[in-house]
Amino acid sequence: MTTTSDTDGTYNRIVDDLSYTYEGVFSRETVAEVVREARALLEPTARLTRYLPIFVARESREQLMAIAQSEGRIATQVPEILFVCVHNAGRSQMAAALTEHLSARRVHVRSAGSRPVDEVNPLVVEALAERGIDLTTPYPKPVTHRVVQAADVIITMGCGDACPILPGKRYEDWDVADPAGQPLEVVRDIRDDIQSRVTQLLRELL
Repeated sequence: MTTTSDTDGTYNRIVDDLSYTYEGVFSRETVAEVVREARALLEPTARLTRYLPIFVARESREQLMAIAQSEGRIATQVPEILFVCVHNAGRSQMAAALTEHLSARRVHVRSAGSRPVDEVNPLVVEALAERGIDLTTPYPKPVTHRVVQAADVIITMGCGDACPILPGKRYEDWDVADPAGQPLEVVRDIRDDIQSRVTQLLRELL
């Protein structure tokens, strides 16, 4: 049985590790606040609570990197792309994975959702696995002002006005079908549609 003391100790260790990683960039107090925010965002929708600390650590790391980039604390060497859809369980995860795969890491990619759910669509995972892309570890993440600030290019897919509009950013809205509730054959078509769009985007950026 997990006690409150065990849980607190786990999150304190996350703060310790991230404070070490970002020593000289952020104070421990800032790191602790970001970890608290990540926990508050992810805890209400977490079904597999045993993995929640892992997800909180990843989200905290992403948020700290986004802050560091947007505030000029860490120089960015490659274009930053953010993909946003409603649930961050299908289209945006697929677009991010395909972009990372096709760009050979010549861009940095994030994905997020305006109303993220608790797990990635398993048929999306399967459709990407057919292309040799492993999407078993990513988890749906909420869109935050920080990740929008850190992005150079923001691609939305059916999330309406949920994504903040900031000056100096390149915005595109892709009219891509939602894979939720669709059979694998349709999910494959959506994957191929997204891949063609990603290919065009990378040609323009690289």
